Amino acid sequence: MAIDAFLKLDRTTGLYVETALVDSSAGVASAGKGVALDATGHVALNILPTGVGPELVNIVASENLAAGDFVNIHDVAGVSKARKADATNATKPANGFVKTGATSGANVDVYLDGLNDAVTGKTAGTRYFLSASTPGAATATIPSASGNLCQFLGVATSATGIAFRPSDGAVLA
Repeated sequence: MAIDAFLKLDRTTGLYVETALVDSSAGVASAGKGVALDATGHVALNILPTGVGPELVNIVASENLAAGDFVNIHDVAGVSKARKADATNATKPANGFVKTGATSGANVDVYLDGLNDAVTGKTAGTRYFLSASTPGAATATIPSASGNLCQFLGVATSATGIAFRPSDGAVLA
C-alpha cells in the first residue's frame, strides 16, 4: 500500500519538500513525523502511547497458533511464551488470546483482555468456557471430567466475538 505524503517547508532552504507519513512507529526515529492509517484503515497500535489501546504483549509462540485461539502464557528458561490454553491441564489456563495466527517460534501479539473477534460459530449472549476437547478453543459446554479446569472465558457478543473476562477457574474433583 502506498503511503500518502505531504509538503513540508524546509526552514533551511525555504523550499517545500515532499515528506512521507508513517503507518508504524520506529520509536525515536519516528519523532515529529506525520501519521498515516495502516492497511486496515486504523492507526497502528505501536504508534499509540502506552496505556492507550488494548492491553497486549508480544511474545514467542511455543506451538502453532490459529487466529482466535485462547492462550496460556508460560515460562521456558526465563522467556515468556504462548501456547494453546487447555482445560484438560490445570497448568494451562487461558491468560489471553491471539487475533492472528503464528507458527512455533514466531512472535505473536497476545491480548490480555478485550474482544476476541477472531472466533467463529458463537451465539450472542452465551457464556463460554475453555474447551476440554479442543486446545485453544471456547465452548458453551462446561467441562465436567475429573481433573478438568472449569474456566469461564466470557460472553459472546456476536457469532464472531467473545468479550474476554476470564475467571481463575476451578479444577474439578
